[in-house]
Amino acid sequence: MRAKDIISTRNMESRLLPMKTIDSEMPLLEVLPHLLDAPGRLLGVNHEGEEVGVIDEVSLLEGFGRLIAERDDSSVVTVECQPSQYSASALAHAVEDSGFHLVDLISHPAENGMLRVTLRVRSLDPMPAISSLERYGFRVVDMAPKEDVQSAILAERIASLQALMNV
Repeated sequence: MRAKDIISTRNMESRLLPMKTIDSEMPLLEVLPHLLDAPGRLLGVNHEGEEVGVIDEVSLLEGFGRLIAERDDSSVVTVECQPSQYSASALAHAVEDSGFHLVDLISHPAENGMLRVTLRVRSLDPMPAISSLERYGFRVVDMAPKEDVQSAILAERIASLQALMNV
């Protein structure tokens, strides 16, 4: 995704203001630092010397949102490792060794000098993937299993049936 793909439809009147400009072909991930440095948090977008629009905080956030596909059948697991130990392929291998698929991952530095990696694993229960990641030497620091709505409904029905049977 490029800068030209996230032009705001809300700030058309601000095109008259002097502002920092970027090229329309700039990759989306490079736009954020420019937007943070821009006066009024608005960036002009130029294509071949002509201004074609502006990018604001909302349009950038919407662009990032389009990059992340929602998955109803995924859990989120966060691991930490030494930067020298980081390997996306090793993380994927550890997850796939558990019988699940790695949907996506995002890495960023942690405050303690470690690298923190957030993984989305295609499984409602991330415990097998967590066990595999730990076997591979990654330290799991957080997890968020995706609640299975059907399982919750089934558990509620079973509890109701048990209550009726106890009467």
